[in-house]
Amino acid sequence: MSAPAPSPSPLSRAALDRLKLERLRRLIGEILPANRFYAEKLARASAAPESLAELEHWPFTYKDELVTGAHPGTPVNLTWPAERYVRFHQTSGTHGRPLPVFDTAADWEWWMGCWREILDRGGVRAGDRVLVASSFGPYAGFWSAFDAVLERGAMAVPTGGMPSLARLEMARSLGVTAIVATPSYAMHLAEVARDHKIDTARLPVRLVIVAGEPGGSIPSVRARIAEAWGADVLDHAGATEVGPWGAGTLDGDGIHVLEPFFHAEFLAVETGRPAAAGELSELVLTTLGRAGAPVIRYRTGDLVRPRWPDADAACQLVWLEGGVLGRTDDMVVVRGVNIFPSAIDEIVRSFPEIVEYRLTLDTVASLDSMSLEVEDHLSDPVRVARELQVRLGLRVDVAAVPIGSLPRFEGKGRRIVDRRAKTRVPASAPIP
Repeated sequence: MSAPAPSPSPLSRAALDRLKLERLRRLIGEILPANRFYAEKLARASAAPESLAELEHWPFTYKDELVTGAHPGTPVNLTWPAERYVRFHQTSGTHGRPLPVFDTAADWEWWMGCWREILDRGGVRAGDRVLVASSFGPYAGFWSAFDAVLERGAMAVPTGGMPSLARLEMARSLGVTAIVATPSYAMHLAEVARDHKIDTARLPVRLVIVAGEPGGSIPSVRARIAEAWGADVLDHAGATEVGPWGAGTLDGDGIHVLEPFFHAEFLAVETGRPAAAGELSELVLTTLGRAGAPVIRYRTGDLVRPRWPDADAACQLVWLEGGVLGRTDDMVVVRGVNIFPSAIDEIVRSFPEIVEYRLTLDTVASLDSMSLEVEDHLSDPVRVARELQVRLGLRVDVAAVPIGSLPRFEGKGRRIVDRRAKTRVPASAPIP
């Protein structure tokens, strides 16, 4: 296990808000009027806000605006001429067309500032050897992690398109002490290791940093990763178009918003108004830096439950209980019940004998139906169905399938398949 990480952000709430306002004012002063996108969008807003509360009257930014407004290969929210930008990335396109994103050298340094906080929390230091388990591609998250490790003075180990077994052999031969991966892939690597008689718990890995999907703050998933690797697990959240905005702790199921770099707002899902503590809400973020391609009041689509600290708490950053719970466009409604992928993950991963799963939604005789396939070493789907019934209040047909038959994911896992639009049949039709 890694050494205790430094206490995160010791600023008082008042000092934190002053810092955020100062950085917001500096950002707005730098980007206007050069940034045409925000010069038009913020035409009626104050160029020098007197308080963070003024943002509530500013317009939101939506991903659709950024995608549809972009010229081929060129983002719409650029502040400077294109020749000033040195980094190109793009979003995965999981929820629509990929979005191109540019960064200047100064923007990338801002990214590194966010990552310093994340690495500090994990106790990553010079001399560590950090394996980045990703094929990289144009996605910013793993590139930024790689560069941050280099800046820290640790060894960054790229694994590109290497197969899982080759990555494991590299981890073993180099004596890797930390791994960066999605939660799904961290578990899959451990599965491959078991199949090849590699005891991951005996490797020198002491930290697994996970990101890219819910999981690092889901207790059953976090526990499974920690046990498999004999290591601490640190959750992290970010987005290519926003930046690395959140970091967990080594002993908590949740994420702090890195408020020195981002201003966060929370819109209650039920009302669209500012959320109360613990209320299910959509996360809205404003970058307090990254002047070359800022986002202001950006509707992330991430669903969270915010908790504000007591006045005497050591850390005054807002805490997202359970981390990112899902996305507004991932949430499914089945027979009137809201279901998030993270809820399914928490239940299924509580069974250590289950290796992988896939949930399929269909419509049968005008009614929603759910079927779950599980790769289960016990081949006992009844116990899983019973737990789903108790915790979701819904009947789910569960079937055991052969080990290795379901898809594996290096990037974001997609384990819920919604076929209801394709399977609607008249109520009078026979039920297959």
